[in-house]
Amino acid sequence: MSSFDNREKGYEAKFKRDKELEFKCHARRNKLLGLWAAELMGMDAAEAEAYAKQVVISDFEEPGDEDVYRKVFGDLTGKGVEIAEHKLRKEMSNLLAVAHDQIVAESGA
Repeated sequence: MSSFDNREKGYEAKFKRDKELEFKCHARRNKLLGLWAAELMGMDAAEAEAYAKQVVISDFEEPGDEDVYRKVFGDLTGKGVEIAEHKLRKEMSNLLAVAHDQIVAESGA
């Protein structure tokens, strides 16, 4: 096997690891976002866990974060929680960083 083939396999493996990490981070972020929103809506612990799962599942509707944003924003406003669009988007961004740190710490990397 040539060094080019070895290098190519290395890049492919790194790409796969990076995509898996990205997927895990987004799923964790969505769970954390669901728990955060559930608290704002006054849900108890069991309701919050169930809601967080719904938020995670909502991310499979379309590529990107808009499906998650629409669900959480719609649910918050539907429950009478006033929240600005930029505040929700900022929380999504902050929680993505938190999720990344948690997953990296758990993996020992």
